[in-house]
Amino acid sequence: MTIAINKMVPGVPGAVDCSGALIRAQCRHLATVIKIRGEIDAVNIDQVAEYVRRFVLSDSPIVLDLSDLSHFSSAGISLFCVLDEECRAAGVEWTIVANPAVKALLGEPETFPVARSVPAALRHLSDAIAWRRRQVLELVKKSA
Repeated sequence: MTIAINKMVPGVPGAVDCSGALIRAQCRHLATVIKIRGEIDAVNIDQVAEYVRRFVLSDSPIVLDLSDLSHFSSAGISLFCVLDEECRAAGVEWTIVANPAVKALLGEPETFPVARSVPAALRHLSDAIAWRRRQVLELVKKSA
């Protein structure tokens, strides 16, 4: 299914407007950070999900930054389900940076990976990479 996506947002380089959700993706060293501002609801959830799915690449984790959303309806949970499924299929780690409204809908225990901030999410990814490197090094030492 192809949905007509958005338009560029004047004055915000690289940002697109998905019917009230302003999305900007930035490739960083450890992950692609996708920041969404504005609203995510039943009206734009399909556009938002389709746009976000474009960034699921097998070599780059995703940090979905929702800290600046002004509105997040329960329809937004489907975005997490789609993203989780796509990332699992591609073998990609992903994390949500959630604001209080998003956290309230996620409930406890959290079903999806959540971080307090983008730096915390990136630190977690960095720590995971360092841990995997140590594990490989231990295997190499044992086989030598």
